[in-house]
Amino acid sequence: MADESTAFTLVLPVLPLDGEVVLPGMVVPLDLSDAEVRAAVEAAQAAARSGSGKPKVLLVPRIDGTYAKTGVLGTIEQVGRLADGDPGALIRGRDRVRIGAGTTGPGAALWVEGVRVEETLPDPLPGQVTELVKEYKALASTWLKKRGAWQVVDRVQAIDGVSALADNSGYSPFLTTDQKIQLLETTDPVARLKLATQQLRDHLAEQDVAETIAKDVQEGVDKQQREFLLRRQLEAVRKELRQLNGDSADSAEESDDYRVRVEAADLPEKVREAALKEVDKLERSSDQSPEGSWIRTWLDTVLEMPWNERTEDAYDIQGAKEILDAEHAGLDDVKERITEYLAVRKRRGERGLGVIGGRRGGAVLALVGPPGVGKTSLGESVAHAMGRKFVRVALGGVRDEAEIRGHRRTYVGALPGRVVRAIKEAGSMNPVVLLDEIDKVGSDFRGDPAAALLEVLDPAQNHTFRDHYLEVELDLSDVVFLATANVLEAIPEALADRMEIVRLDGYTEDEKVVIARDHLLPRQLERAGLTGEEVVIDEGALRKLAGEYTREAGVRTLERTVARLLRKVAAQHELGERELPFTVREEDLRGLVGRPHHVPESAQDPAERRTAVPGVATGLAVTGAGGDVLFVEASLADPETGAAGLTLTGQLGDVMKESAQIALSFLRSHGAELELPVADLKDRGVHIHFPAGAVPKDGPSAGVTMTTALASLLSGRLVRTDVAMTGEVSLTGRVLPIGGVKQKLLAAHRAGVTTVIIPKRNEADLDDVPAEVLEKLDVHAVTDVRQVLELALAPAGAAAPEVPVAA
Repeated sequence: MADESTAFTLVLPVLPLDGEVVLPGMVVPLDLSDAEVRAAVEAAQAAARSGSGKPKVLLVPRIDGTYAKTGVLGTIEQVGRLADGDPGALIRGRDRVRIGAGTTGPGAALWVEGVRVEETLPDPLPGQVTELVKEYKALASTWLKKRGAWQVVDRVQAIDGVSALADNSGYSPFLTTDQKIQLLETTDPVARLKLATQQLRDHLAEQDVAETIAKDVQEGVDKQQREFLLRRQLEAVRKELRQLNGDSADSAEESDDYRVRVEAADLPEKVREAALKEVDKLERSSDQSPEGSWIRTWLDTVLEMPWNERTEDAYDIQGAKEILDAEHAGLDDVKERITEYLAVRKRRGERGLGVIGGRRGGAVLALVGPPGVGKTSLGESVAHAMGRKFVRVALGGVRDEAEIRGHRRTYVGALPGRVVRAIKEAGSMNPVVLLDEIDKVGSDFRGDPAAALLEVLDPAQNHTFRDHYLEVELDLSDVVFLATANVLEAIPEALADRMEIVRLDGYTEDEKVVIARDHLLPRQLERAGLTGEEVVIDEGALRKLAGEYTREAGVRTLERTVARLLRKVAAQHELGERELPFTVREEDLRGLVGRPHHVPESAQDPAERRTAVPGVATGLAVTGAGGDVLFVEASLADPETGAAGLTLTGQLGDVMKESAQIALSFLRSHGAELELPVADLKDRGVHIHFPAGAVPKDGPSAGVTMTTALASLLSGRLVRTDVAMTGEVSLTGRVLPIGGVKQKLLAAHRAGVTTVIIPKRNEADLDDVPAEVLEKLDVHAVTDVRQVLELALAPAGAAAPEVPVAA
């Protein structure tokens, strides 16, 4: 620490140092060509002549014209010439001096009074100070070795004094003037050494970071230079190969120039801007970067999209209707809807209303019906009638949302969604896109594809559809979307609300005969290697195939049966067992395709009919394969062997179980009115069974059927064989409306039923049933279950006297 008691006053000429700092122990050369420096040196020399010792000056830093408060006493060791030939002086710093008031002296220099600061340290030095000395020497040696100043390392190691060691950092070129002034004004040697150590430590840390950055930059530059050189060599080799093969180098380069391709392509403005941004990224990225590959794939996809390609709709409304009629029999609802769509499009175009609010007149239709009715093939006919491209998108089993909206480009192997791929495949922005089996879409941890379809199938939103992969707006408002489904209830409600539902409930027997004759038979003749002149199937045989060999809403099984028949004929001809040409008649079917599988109930022997005993009634139901007949069997258990109560079998759902309870409760409360022995229901168990027990069943429409079966069981009266019924029953005996009337009546017609009972409130649904079916059915619309019993139960005299008892 400075001992102020030993300090004494000096009168010295001031030698200002502009932007420089000299610390005690430093030896510096100064240029005497500067007037102030020369005046201070001459004044010191003049003062030394009258005294003893070397000339002394006060070295004071001057920053922006302001002198520091502390200077250094310096002795002029030598005056002579510098290395460049200019006059100069060699000055050694001695001690710190606090600058006082100005005074007078010889020469033109500024003279001041100063107080020399003496520094003392305890002896021996404390351990902390000794460790500080070692740390500073180690840091200084490290820095000097990096600079290659090995001869200075020994000199620094030889310094023992704490003060001298701290002041030695004044030689460090990396210290700023402010840092050197801070060292100069710190009079405590230990504090000064700590400050010097910290400054040296910070500089070494910055130097390590700078060296690391410089090394990385140099390695990157070297790699780029090597890569550039190798690529130029590779280009030269490719150029030579193209010249040897006679290829045009210009065309190859142009194909790789995405900027030229984007600017030449006919892209929408926003898409062009997005593509050019990606081209800029591609030009800045390295050829080996994974991002470059992703950008190229994205640009290829964008350039392949038919942004401004559209097909002209065929506005020949009559011609379109003829095409639909020629390619599909029946399906009048769908044909009318497509005809309406084309007519409206034509009128909008004639009045300049093709685009309203950025949207065009697209359509979203959902074709709902059982398998085999022609939903998928109808999409191709619609595209043919409209003169548009057709693309089919299979959605059955899709569980990943990215299949619809596309993957994010950050993922490896990212692809656009199926909608975008369908449009790219079609090569047109207004194709007919068939979303097949939309009710089979599932959901799991990868998202809900049905939710992703909400925007695609919303006419109010799909003109700005954004695929996750493309990330540019895509106009889907001019696309005609046709969705197919077997079960409407399996489609999410929000999705079904965005589509116009068109039901295809199945074909009548007459329609099946027409389809088989005009479509199925010619196609299967070609596949069997036969011609229409070689094999002819008469209409009677086709009708029997449709009515007794197949019982379905569609025609898929019918086509397979026709194919099997033709294969049999072809094989017999090749074996020499049958001569061609050959006409297939009804009596030939059994020998060719076996016995009939579906004989109508009315065509069986009366004793073999299922309704030949009391307690069996015929109902109508709707399944995923269309309408079907459903038999209900009821029996009473022996009071001695069977427990009282209701037993239900046949894989019934909760709603159907409740319908059975309602039917039983109605009969118990109104048995006397209906003249039924309801006393038997108190002590005897009631068992209701629905055959085809492996098939799950649910719904309220079998309520009247179960009531009729129980009434038949209790009264002993048979249920008429030619009667089938459907309707929900209430506790008061009201017959409530149900759904699927058209499908159920078609099923009754296929099954040979002639009388059908339906709820009165479903009478309006008969308008949808084909006229030829209604002509062959006697339909009764009822409001009360009592009317059902009057129509369905045979007279009492026709019933068997004994009631069946369950064993």
